[in-house]
Amino acid sequence: MIVSFRCEELLRDCLLSLRDHPPDRPMAVHVVDNASGDGTAEMVEREFGEVRLTRNPTNIGFGAASNLGIRAGDAPQVLVLNPDTRVTEGALESLCELLDARPELGMAGPRLERDDGSFDHAAKRSFPTAVGALAHFTGLGRTAGAGSRLAQYRAPELDERQAGAVEAINGAFMLIRRSALDEVGLFDEGYWMYMEDLDLNYRLARAGWITFYEPAATVIHVKAGTSGEVRNLRLNRAFHYGMYRFYRKHYAPERNPLVNAAVYAGIAVKFAGSALAAPFRRRLRTG
Repeated sequence: MIVSFRCEELLRDCLLSLRDHPPDRPMAVHVVDNASGDGTAEMVEREFGEVRLTRNPTNIGFGAASNLGIRAGDAPQVLVLNPDTRVTEGALESLCELLDARPELGMAGPRLERDDGSFDHAAKRSFPTAVGALAHFTGLGRTAGAGSRLAQYRAPELDERQAGAVEAINGAFMLIRRSALDEVGLFDEGYWMYMEDLDLNYRLARAGWITFYEPAATVIHVKAGTSGEVRNLRLNRAFHYGMYRFYRKHYAPERNPLVNAAVYAGIAVKFAGSALAAPFRRRLRTG
């Protein structure tokens, strides 16, 4: 299941990789297009007759579009895949076999690599804390010597080449057991884009399901391939609203109101700073 929005070339490469490297079992591919209007949906119709295509009249967001695709199928395993990915030989089947063999696993994800072969640290992560988020956004959590308390966005306790249980995997590639979704529910559609994947990870963990990171399976991920290196105002707002919604939903009920107020203020300040800086960052990137 792939949600697309104005990503014709990336989606073509993604679908070609699925065609070239299918699992050793029946597979149905469903693209849900969020009103791209740029030829993306027409490309799917023209070049990939085996792919089911749903055209949304408006951009309803990632979570809602994903849920539409998930509900349309009935396979015991559901793959949520971003259009800026390319699967490699054996990746799909190895992860499917992993879920077959391990009934306690609710979800599995691969090693995500960038086009240059470097590791995409978004492939595995821990659930965020206020300290971890601050360290990540200031850059401290991304340094080589950052400990687990500061580097939660990178799950440093698990080496990138080591398979094992993690708290969360990235929404670019999530192979999910349908029975786990039946238990905890689908993506929270209150997130328009960003953080809905972490929200699902969190709900699965709270219900006792294990999320597994398997680096033997590799998927190429063109980082920010569909959203762009610098978020526009709508995406910036969605990103920071996602942070706010996740905290309010899962952490705030158990925290001191003063702590909650400080976290909300921090998110608002960060959003304001990001929104003001975005035009200058965009200008620098375009020369």
